[in-house]
Amino acid sequence: MDGNVATALALRAETYGWCDRPLFRTGDGTVTHGQAHAAAARASGVLHAAGVRPGHRVLIALPDSPGYVAALLGVLRLGAVAVLAGPEQSERQHAYVVSDAEPSAVVCAAGLGARFPSVHVLTPEDLTDEPAFVPDPVPVAPGAAAYVQYTSGTTGAPKGAVHRHADPEVYFRAMGLGALGVTADDVIFSLAKACYPYGLGATVFFPMFCGASSVLWPDQPSVEGAAEQARLHRPTLLFTVPTWYARLVNASDPEPVRAAFRALRAAASAGEPLLPALADRIEDFLGCPVLDGLGSTEVGHTFVSNTVTRRRRGSLGVVLDPYEIDVRVERTVGGPGTGRGGPVGRIESVGEPVGGAGNRRGRRIPSVGAGTLYVRGPSVMAGYLGKPERTAEVLDGDGWLRTGDLVHVDPDGFVHHHGRVLDQVTVSGDRFSPLEVERVLGQHSGVVEVAVVGAAGGTGALQAFVVPAEGAAPPDDLADELLALARRRLPAHKVPRSVTFMSELPRTAAGKISRAALARRG
Repeated sequence: MDGNVATALALRAETYGWCDRPLFRTGDGTVTHGQAHAAAARASGVLHAAGVRPGHRVLIALPDSPGYVAALLGVLRLGAVAVLAGPEQSERQHAYVVSDAEPSAVVCAAGLGARFPSVHVLTPEDLTDEPAFVPDPVPVAPGAAAYVQYTSGTTGAPKGAVHRHADPEVYFRAMGLGALGVTADDVIFSLAKACYPYGLGATVFFPMFCGASSVLWPDQPSVEGAAEQARLHRPTLLFTVPTWYARLVNASDPEPVRAAFRALRAAASAGEPLLPALADRIEDFLGCPVLDGLGSTEVGHTFVSNTVTRRRRGSLGVVLDPYEIDVRVERTVGGPGTGRGGPVGRIESVGEPVGGAGNRRGRRIPSVGAGTLYVRGPSVMAGYLGKPERTAEVLDGDGWLRTGDLVHVDPDGFVHHHGRVLDQVTVSGDRFSPLEVERVLGQHSGVVEVAVVGAAGGTGALQAFVVPAEGAAPPDDLADELLALARRRLPAHKVPRSVTFMSELPRTAAGKISRAALARRG
């Protein structure tokens, strides 16, 4: 059976009569479903002429644009493997990906070509040329490698998660249909870029699977730019991370921003824990539900989420069909975690695995106790590219992926986040997640974002880093109020030693808080 996802999407557009419907909305107009697939066919001819063959890897380092989508689908049509990298990444980061993935070709803007002296470089303009020959799409098995996305590198060197041709439809059905109920009438806008998992699903695959459209915005996000895109395209679904929601609701001139997003029916959040106080502000500001969820590069997209029909404030939501999760207490040898932190000596499940609604195994609720989250499902990566040992550290023979998140599941099946295993700190002999402290400080109306880390030098104290709201109390007063709040709500050893104010928190390329950078500041 031919499982080529590019072939399947082109056939779907033709079968359901979507070819003349808008697929991508840009500053220059719209690209229809039919035009996007025709551009992919031309791109496949240019790539084929450049020597790209089935199984070859092609690095794509382009902003969100019609050229990016043509390159991606063109690579997939050939049975080759797309390696996705952000064009904003540094020369060192690109050199690492080239060394690790060993691509046979690179598609990037002309200005980046000099970074890849040993690889055949093509530009998006090259892919628009009319090729002498357009090969037929290459039939592949559904389980064949389709694309590689790299982890953020917060726990060591980035690793390339290999995803299959069948994976996008799995996470579209889970998140797009199961959580959001996406229809052909929706306009999707993701501030997360399409080279990263969250944006790839929302911007590229979700609308292609259901006849909808999405916004292709090449610029790096800004509040003013996002509001302008929303005014132009009137999105109905918004995807981004908590830090960008915080920036939107804290805009210096909020009313035009609020008005720009008036057409939204739902907003999805992932990447970092969404503090309940911020969620309340977002819903008030945008006038629609904000749905917190959890996904990962290794799974491809979101596998636990609040949904438009079932949500609970302060939780990550419910397990999405067809995924299953398991919550396990890990007894470690030589330190916390696996691999780099010491091998796991014993693992005990807190309760029975939980499957998404409709899962054939049924929905079974584990006990209330917290533990490390494991997930299993059809879109869990095939493995890390060229790293079988690192793959074995997180993915067992039964398909269970260790996410490194700490969670518990309540009696109604809602998953609650307790931070990351590797972010835990030990103060006064008590090991806990800084998220507990962040949730308390985040209740203050003067706080837009907050991150808490262990003080540098292993002093056994905490330090808080805060992005203050517009019009908040003067720094000294606000710091005193935050520390007083912590003293009222928390044991003494969980009260931060200091509060540092910042205009924004340092982030990884994928939008996650760089806690290592914050710890170094202390």
